[in-house]
Amino acid sequence: MTRFDCFIRDRQYLSNVSDNTVRWYRCALKWLPGESPTQDQLREMVMKMRERGLKETGCNAAIRAINAYLHWDTGSEKKCGAGCTHPHIKSLKEPQVIMPSFSLEQVQKLLKWKPKRKDYHERRLHLMVMFLLDTGCRISEALGVHVSDVDMDNLLVTLNGKGRKQRIVPISFVLRKAIHRFISDFQCRNGLLFSTLDGVSVRRMTALRSVKQLCKRLGFDPPARTIHAMRHTFAANYIRQGGSTFHLQKSLGHSSLEMSRRYANLTTDDLSKVHQRVGLLR
Repeated sequence: MTRFDCFIRDRQYLSNVSDNTVRWYRCALKWLPGESPTQDQLREMVMKMRERGLKETGCNAAIRAINAYLHWDTGSEKKCGAGCTHPHIKSLKEPQVIMPSFSLEQVQKLLKWKPKRKDYHERRLHLMVMFLLDTGCRISEALGVHVSDVDMDNLLVTLNGKGRKQRIVPISFVLRKAIHRFISDFQCRNGLLFSTLDGVSVRRMTALRSVKQLCKRLGFDPPARTIHAMRHTFAANYIRQGGSTFHLQKSLGHSSLEMSRRYANLTTDDLSKVHQRVGLLR
């Protein structure tokens, strides 16, 4: 068994990481030239990543996994820090780009769309769009929601997030009404909320394709990273309506406030409205 296999086995059974994290480790460790790389080899590895076309974010995702392995390989039980002398890769500086989101007009078009009442797939798509915009959850979290996870009485839903972390987030009266009608009309009282007619989980690519096609049917081009853009839209609207970044962090399931701040980017129009109200030259 290689050191790579031992590391992944350790993380899988002792740290209890998710299957997605295991796949991430396996993919990232393929970049390493060997089990015990030198600092020079690590620098060369990062340059190869860039030559292959990996963006800064992609490189940093791999770097985090590789640094975790390099620290584990020392046998230290302490967290990686200033006292560590093992080879280590610095993260690349990432460009701070404005995250794509839906405009208010586009959101209204999506929410006002009337699916055919007896068309299961259209009704499921409409409910999924409402769910994503109302909770700000990741698509993987939405597709993993069971009917039993929805607390109709208290307007809450339990989500299973990254790293096997559960969180409970509120839902609106409007979403509760839509969920209740969907469950009643299609008798899906058990199992997944968003499933095929056979009860199988909907694939992420299927959900993405359906949302993109709906946007085009409604007369507009979907933003980049279409489904994740709904999460950004939720975050920006949350701050716009007076919500705090701390509460937003809890709703989105972020481990740090910094990530929530990045998600909550406001539009130029938002900034202009505030400036007209608080600027000195009025």
